[in-house]
Amino acid sequence: MSNFFASAERRKSVAVEVGRVAVGGGAPVVVQSMTNTDTADVEGTARQVAALARAGSELVRITVDRDEAAAAVPKIKERLLKLGVDTPIIGDFHYIGHKLLAEHPACAEALDKYRINPGNVGFKEKKDRQFGSIIEMAIKHGKPVRIGANWGSLDQELLTKLMDENARATAPRDARAVTREAMVQSALSSAARAEEIGLPRNRIILSAKVSAVQDLIAVYLDLGRRSDYALHLGLTEAGMGSKGIVASSAALGVLMQRGIGDTIRISLTPEPGGDRTVEVKVAQELLQTMGFRTFVPLVAACPGCGRTTSTTFQELARDIQDFIHTSMPEWKKRYPGVEGLTVAVMGCIVNGPGESKHADIGISLPGTGEQPAAPVFIDGKKAVTLRGATVAADFKKMVIDYIERRYGAGAGRSAAE
Repeated sequence: MSNFFASAERRKSVAVEVGRVAVGGGAPVVVQSMTNTDTADVEGTARQVAALARAGSELVRITVDRDEAAAAVPKIKERLLKLGVDTPIIGDFHYIGHKLLAEHPACAEALDKYRINPGNVGFKEKKDRQFGSIIEMAIKHGKPVRIGANWGSLDQELLTKLMDENARATAPRDARAVTREAMVQSALSSAARAEEIGLPRNRIILSAKVSAVQDLIAVYLDLGRRSDYALHLGLTEAGMGSKGIVASSAALGVLMQRGIGDTIRISLTPEPGGDRTVEVKVAQELLQTMGFRTFVPLVAACPGCGRTTSTTFQELARDIQDFIHTSMPEWKKRYPGVEGLTVAVMGCIVNGPGESKHADIGISLPGTGEQPAAPVFIDGKKAVTLRGATVAADFKKMVIDYIERRYGAGAGRSAAE
């Protein structure tokens, strides 16, 4: 998409290969997600990874927290391949990652990337040794590593040192600024140590997650200025529902518009028993709304007002959007480029015809008191006026016909003829 947002200059970062997925180095921003199953449950975890992958997650992270989980990883990978899912899997390690990787070499080999937290990879005299052990394992198996500092589990020795230095300064900064600096230093010094041990720069991804929007923006702007490592973005503990969506979108949107971010995750707290794939859909919608990538056809619909007391346009907009999302897995195979389609479903004459003309295919439904007629516009020109009880069904059929004509197997031949 060629617009102002898509033309924002990307920060130049080192390219990293995570399985079959390119991260950084100018590659499109990658969507990542994480399971919330017990990784020891092979079938349950494989099912959720597959669901996330089919929803559009290009990388999926799983928790590897104990022996049973580590032993399950190669079985999960095997099960996924049988399901036809080859999405790269990331192992999330805390506290005993060095032990699990050493004692479960099949797990170390099956994973496509390791994620470690410098704040809890080891403490005091064990820290360097255990960190080094994980990096050496990554080198041995040829795996990239995400070094992810986190506000809630920050290296306390480093933080204490910086706080003490700040207290002695002639113009001390506030505590939050010092904590942000500790986040950046933790990530950068850990990356430097990994390179000293022998992990190539093109196998390192950094992250520095916090839960407040302004802190996240400040940390990543600083991290982006001070390094060229590939960066993973995410607002940790973003929350549930609209709060989590708005907070994540605000923070990540600002950063990506500044050219910062090579992979993203929307860390939503799901409703009890809720659909984990929502975080994938939100990440895709954020990238597509900002014009950085296209995943599914866009449906433009007016919000409704006193001129649209009928619910017809709302129902049609919902039906078309649901129909598109349901159809996309098959459409991607049959209709290359269909994700760039735009559809408009408008509710009255004020903006209806104009918005419909801007879409590839659009309909302007009659508002309150208007004539019971619904003009349909295709490629900017009025094609037909629909009337009667079958307007919704007729328009849906027109959308399908348009997709077949424009993106189907005979589309290129027809254009040439």
